[in-house]
Amino acid sequence: MSSTHASPPRKRVRSSTNSAMIGDAHASSSANASGVGPTSSVNAPSTANLSDNAGILEQPGSPHSASGGVATASSAAANTRSKMKLKSSGRRHGGSNSNNANYLAGNASFASNPEEEDDDDEYESLEDEGDINETLLRKVPVRNQKLTASDREVVRLIGQHLTSIGLKTSAEVLMREAGCRLDQPSAAVFRQHVMHGEWAMAVKALESLKAHLENPAKMVEIKYLLLEQKYLELLSQKRQVEALKVLQTELTPLNHRQNRTHELSTYLMLSKAEDISRVTRSVRGGELSGMDLMERLQSFFPASVMLPPRRLHTLLSQAAEFQIDRCLFHNSSSVLNSFELSGTRSSSQLSPLDSSFLALDHQCEKDNFPHETIQVLADHCEEAWYCKFSSDGLRLATGSKDMTVIVWDFDPETLTFKKHRVLERQPQGVSFFAWSPDSTRLAICGIEDCDEIVIWNIDGSEEEIRVSQSSQDSLSSVCWSPDGSKIACGGNRGNFYQCSTMGNINNSWEGIRVVCLQYTQDGKSILAADTHHRIRSYNFDDLTDFTLIQEDHGIMSFTLDEMDRYALLNIANQGIHMWDIESRILVRKFEGVTQGFCIIHSCFGGRDQNFIASGSEDKKVYIYHNKREKPICVLSGHTRTVNCVDWNPVYPNIVVSASDDSTLRVWGPSAEFRRSAQSGNNSRQSSHSSNTSLAGSTASGNNQNGSVSNGIV
Repeated sequence: MSSTHASPPRKRVRSSTNSAMIGDAHASSSANASGVGPTSSVNAPSTANLSDNAGILEQPGSPHSASGGVATASSAAANTRSKMKLKSSGRRHGGSNSNNANYLAGNASFASNPEEEDDDDEYESLEDEGDINETLLRKVPVRNQKLTASDREVVRLIGQHLTSIGLKTSAEVLMREAGCRLDQPSAAVFRQHVMHGEWAMAVKALESLKAHLENPAKMVEIKYLLLEQKYLELLSQKRQVEALKVLQTELTPLNHRQNRTHELSTYLMLSKAEDISRVTRSVRGGELSGMDLMERLQSFFPASVMLPPRRLHTLLSQAAEFQIDRCLFHNSSSVLNSFELSGTRSSSQLSPLDSSFLALDHQCEKDNFPHETIQVLADHCEEAWYCKFSSDGLRLATGSKDMTVIVWDFDPETLTFKKHRVLERQPQGVSFFAWSPDSTRLAICGIEDCDEIVIWNIDGSEEEIRVSQSSQDSLSSVCWSPDGSKIACGGNRGNFYQCSTMGNINNSWEGIRVVCLQYTQDGKSILAADTHHRIRSYNFDDLTDFTLIQEDHGIMSFTLDEMDRYALLNIANQGIHMWDIESRILVRKFEGVTQGFCIIHSCFGGRDQNFIASGSEDKKVYIYHNKREKPICVLSGHTRTVNCVDWNPVYPNIVVSASDDSTLRVWGPSAEFRRSAQSGNNSRQSSHSSNTSLAGSTASGNNQNGSVSNGIV
């Protein structure tokens, strides 16, 4: 009996006629001699091979084609998928099934060269529905009698996900074995036409789905989306005449979204390839464009007919969000970005799922959370009243009773600060200042008796401008407009100003004793806390105002989160209150902070601003999760009242606190985490970091000399 020779891997192409595989002449004759293979000749393959192994032909021009040899009976990928099924089927039929024998005979070359099974480069997975062997699929046992309704829905979700990542064969086998359908039959036909860009057939198939639409009025919208895609694809293929016909005879008669139709008509005038590519960028041709459109169309149908797009991803994102909410120290990049998509991304561009949220419940360690003193800044000689990071996170400004402002440079590699500049002495001390949005200028004001705002160019040699009012005014609070073109300033003597950065008063509001103020992100309004225990919104364009928040006790300071959704208030004798500005309701009162009539500045912070940090009159720093009333960290180290705490807006593992003990403490991750991060970032920073007072160092002086405390209670 002649032996079967191993055949080297060879490229294959899918036959457009879905014809049978023609067996290798030598392999076929050997198989026939052994009594296993089919009895037909090379040029007349058996019926079994036609039904079981159809769809792939030898690529013309390959070495085997040139020498008269032909391809193996089935692709290695198909063999791998169905080998176990056929073995099982053979056992059930006592090994006498002729299809199994034909399968084994037709794949003699595969069996003789097992290395081909792992050759991923030569044998790629088959993607189209035609690749699934219907005969083999019918052999998959149906187990629907064992599945509950919820099990069926889970199978549908898994099948949708498998299809979206290209595992269509696996999805078909799964749905067959479960005895259920991914989509309702007419919806499946509609999907197939959309995925293959058969727009006329898709519009026709849409009629059979009209009864299933939750809102029948959406029928026109769906048809419009289909024809719009057809029009854009024709344009991208430079078939302007056909595109014009679609526009005139199909899109325009719908009388729907006429502004969009007019915009589409202008695309016909484009001649440059880059312009056409720009307006048709959502049309990439083939299956990818159909998948993007299909995701939009699925939202119009009930889930029983067609699952909502990326339903499994939606459920996983909700699970991840739930785990994050339960993780007290989650301060890294949100993994929800792996699950959630912006409107411009397709399912083909999904980020890989974070396995840490799937196999086990997510739980962050405290190592990367700011809970240890890593540096002490002791350059002020009086009480430190205020500190604030620039918007780029690379600079820190600190103000003191000693009438100076010190600007520090932050090194994100070593997590340490180095003095950049000491600004000119300010009368009566520095109690408040604000960074410009571009992090280049600093607007400084003093305590209640201060009658001017000084704007400094941080990298310049001199101050930029002084905004001075009458001696009867008190300017103890200041903020920048989001575009940096204006500032607002005020105090508790009754006048409230909006000025240009050149010192010219644009508008003023009289009779308002301002404690603290801040622009909203749209730049249209200014929120100001006054001496009537309230926060009001002021619009200088139309000179209107209204009350947003009313408290029962004095508001000592407040700040907004980056979305202008929540306000954090320090209330005299009450502590910290968080308000929802949109709903105008008190969301949470935080416990632990000792707040009398001292001005204490709190802040939102962390990667997603999920945390709140505040000083306290009991010499401690309190850190809260914004969904919990009790502190998750209480940091010790200061020896007097902590007046201000600020969280780095870009590097969320750094927090700085300012105290009446004249020092500022830098709080960061554990020493072990810092060492591993520094060695991974850049070993060249070791000489620089040796000059800083890091946690775990051997420095043992007092706070003025940069001593380090572990800092967590």
